[in-house]
Amino acid sequence: MHTARPAFPALRRSALVVLLFLSFAIGGCAALSARSPLNVQVAGVDPLEGQGLEVRLAVKLRVQNPNETAVDYDGIALELDLNGKRFASGVSSERGSIPRFGEAVLTVPVSVSALSAIRQALGMADTARLDDIPYVIRGKLSGGVFGTTRFVDEGSLSLPGY
Repeated sequence: MHTARPAFPALRRSALVVLLFLSFAIGGCAALSARSPLNVQVAGVDPLEGQGLEVRLAVKLRVQNPNETAVDYDGIALELDLNGKRFASGVSSERGSIPRFGEAVLTVPVSVSALSAIRQALGMADTARLDDIPYVIRGKLSGGVFGTTRFVDEGSLSLPGY
């Protein structure tokens, strides 16, 4: 007589191997993200030459790396909100590295649509000054699949000559 054996022993072993692999992969990802977040502040906003109804600005970001390893990046993207409303967005293909326990100033050109500029102008029509405007900036330093670093900064700034 013949005893019953599990129908798919190879399938069970394969499933166990896959589960172990996923456990190690998830643990490895957690170890990679154990670094402290970058400190990002707006260091300045300068006007750039625009085209047509478009306003262009150069947003300077001071990025501080409080980690024991350098942060390499290959591209920057950011969005800028003023007074709680979307104001500008921009990207840069700039490439570089922020040294361990170091800092760098990165410049990202941003575009302001005519509609955003008009909406902000109407919202600020009752104030004569263009300083202490609350902002939120969101962005990322691209570093590949596991190396992308996202950041958020809030504060107030002054727009030059606007």
